[in-house]
Amino acid sequence: MAEHFVTLFSGSFLASGLSLYRSLEQHSSDFLLWVLCMDETVEARLRSFALPRLRVMPLRTIETPALLIAKSERTVAEYCWTMTPFSITAVFDRDHSAQRVTYVDADLFFFGDPVALLRELDEAGRDVLITEHAYDPEYDQSKTSGRFCVQFVTFRRNPGGNRVCRWWQERCVEWCYNRHEGGKFGDQKYLNVWPEIFSREVYVLKAVSEALAPWNARLLARDGRPPVFYHFHGLRYLSQSRIRLYEGYRVGIAALELYDQYVRHLAAVQREFQLTALEIPMVPKVRTLRKMLGRLYGRLRDRRAIVSLKGMTPGK
Repeated sequence: MAEHFVTLFSGSFLASGLSLYRSLEQHSSDFLLWVLCMDETVEARLRSFALPRLRVMPLRTIETPALLIAKSERTVAEYCWTMTPFSITAVFDRDHSAQRVTYVDADLFFFGDPVALLRELDEAGRDVLITEHAYDPEYDQSKTSGRFCVQFVTFRRNPGGNRVCRWWQERCVEWCYNRHEGGKFGDQKYLNVWPEIFSREVYVLKAVSEALAPWNARLLARDGRPPVFYHFHGLRYLSQSRIRLYEGYRVGIAALELYDQYVRHLAAVQREFQLTALEIPMVPKVRTLRKMLGRLYGRLRDRRAIVSLKGMTPGK
């Protein structure tokens, strides 16, 4: 039976989303990736690619009056966070054969079969799987961003999974903003209380070294073995050929190999865009002093933070 994954993104994350699909294609033997398209650009372009294991879900097909009110009051990023728990039930509603659905961030990339992580959930006999940030002490942001990361979250189709997901949906409709308020932050800090209030349903992944990101890249296995997935948080296209890999972290030499592989996959995706006469959408530039200082800080932290796709060989 196929593993069901769901992600959501607007046009600026289209290249990352396609790379996510390619990584699942490479490492998962049987899967479906559902994409909640946050704008019509994503919907049109994904349909044009006609990928066999990808399913398109237009945003308008799952929006409710309550969600539309929230949409009018929130930024694009905040509304994406608001929609995260709704993407789970959207898949269950569309495919009654799906017995579990895993939400994944669009900027994740799999270097191994995600079943290795889901096996822990099976063995624990729980309904929901969440992952910790597992911050390196130097980058610990638990107080502001929360203990857990909304990057890989699995729900079973059963009463327990439904109970947790519905609770999350209700909270996100009530409040989901890019600020810290009353112990909340976006859709993410709600997860902090799950192990307590949903102790029978929720399981916390123990294999933290298999779920890495810039803030804990130093956990990378010393033998060079890649994790099951790496969260390429902060990676942004600055132009059609220049990419900011990360900002404000030292990821270490071993992790740079993962970035090298990922950039090569992005180069392959760029080639797909060129064949269809499309440009890779970029994140809108925000010319503020804070952003400029942030980029400068990132370059000082690690000189490999920005790379060029020019001359890069696509693929592995």
